[in-house]
Amino acid sequence: MDPAFWDKPFNRGVDLGLDDRTYRANSGELGVGEINQLSTSELLKAERAIAARHLDHFPLGSVIWCFVNFVVWLALWPLVFMGILPLWLGFIIATANISLSYLPSHEAQHDIIARPGQPYRWLNQLVGHLSTLPLVLPYSVAKLTHMEHHKHCNHPEKDPDYSTHAPSALAAIWKSILTRQKGHAGGLDAYGACLEAMQTHKANQSLLIAVVYEFVFYGCLFTLAWTGYVFEAAFVWWLPRHIALTYIQFFLSWAPHNPNMAIGRYQDTRAWRSRFGNILSMGMQYHIVHHLYPRIPLMRTPRAYWEMRDILQARGVRIDNL
Repeated sequence: MDPAFWDKPFNRGVDLGLDDRTYRANSGELGVGEINQLSTSELLKAERAIAARHLDHFPLGSVIWCFVNFVVWLALWPLVFMGILPLWLGFIIATANISLSYLPSHEAQHDIIARPGQPYRWLNQLVGHLSTLPLVLPYSVAKLTHMEHHKHCNHPEKDPDYSTHAPSALAAIWKSILTRQKGHAGGLDAYGACLEAMQTHKANQSLLIAVVYEFVFYGCLFTLAWTGYVFEAAFVWWLPRHIALTYIQFFLSWAPHNPNMAIGRYQDTRAWRSRFGNILSMGMQYHIVHHLYPRIPLMRTPRAYWEMRDILQARGVRIDNL
């Protein structure tokens, strides 16, 4: 089938293999009351037909985002060292860079850029590995633990991101900070525990890679401090990374999967309106779409959400002012 098919307007319900009423729900012709009268099977067919229009689009924006973000972060080092860029400004830019470093890798984790065996598979892997280097998070660790998050979302013991749960936004931020202190469990340590519990070759290999990443990271910081660049080390990498980890854990984990959510395909993630807007919340207002259809690119989730919003609400998805 022509890949552009899903971007064309529909003229006949039969094009989708849907009956007339389900097609009308898919095309937005039914009101909320009528949608609520559809059967579970009809709702699912309409939902999947909408999702299909957004699946497997090449995420060019995320690929560009990865390389531009990484190059800017690398450029900060010589610019700050030579005094061309003041340290305070380098700190602000570095914090933004590292905060933005995770999501391109997230696209790669779900093979959205290219699946195994496809021509651009090398690009998928390069984006996955490169984008999270400033975050000091190995791609293999991110991917394996994220797949476990999808399988067991909100499960207290099996979801590696469950430790971000907290009763309020301020509590979530404070908990994110605490989990990186000695003697406190959760956070990135939960990823290590998750990998250990998996007991697979890939998981064990990822644990080893994570140790290497940590040695290189702290080795770089020590070397910079030893050679007289202690403030540059602290304000271009160490502190921005900690701020970024809190920012990412808050918006990518706590906000869409807050404590009032349950376990279940339509209950573990909510749609919500962020007071910071969709860009500053990194697109997580529409995270429910990603959990239902992980291969929809991040930048297409808002459009997919608005097309299926009433259907999702009828399916029991929690929608908070969006």
